[in-house]
Amino acid sequence: MVKDLSRAAERCFAVSDMTVVLTPAAEHQVAVHDGLWMSPADAEKVTGWTLKPEGMCRADICVPLPASALRVNDVDVAAFWTKLGGPVIASVQRDVWALGAPAEERNTALEGLEAPDFALPDIDGVPRRLSELRGKKVFLATWASW
Repeated sequence: MVKDLSRAAERCFAVSDMTVVLTPAAEHQVAVHDGLWMSPADAEKVTGWTLKPEGMCRADICVPLPASALRVNDVDVAAFWTKLGGPVIASVQRDVWALGAPAEERNTALEGLEAPDFALPDIDGVPRRLSELRGKKVFLATWASW
């Protein structure tokens, strides 16, 4: 176990050739080290946010970064993404990272979606259509034997 951890630590702190970073918009291959530290140019390519003296910026919105998330010519994208409220996860080998959309962004995207209409019998055997419940909160529990 200790041997495996030391190898994982070596990989974590070594500069990798190219790492795949998956975002809600695209897949990127960038050079990272020490986790998800990368150049400001790669951080912009991956996140769509530009490093400026006031923090990471997109259009007229800037998110200040703590000093611990900045180094000379490097940005900790995992720390930045977490500050935005987005989930960050890496493969065991840390050669693939995923930056998920923040909850507010996911919720906004789901608000306008509408489930297709269907009919199922209720507990008394009376057929009910989903469209009859539009505008109401619906909890639909499903089960399958496989």
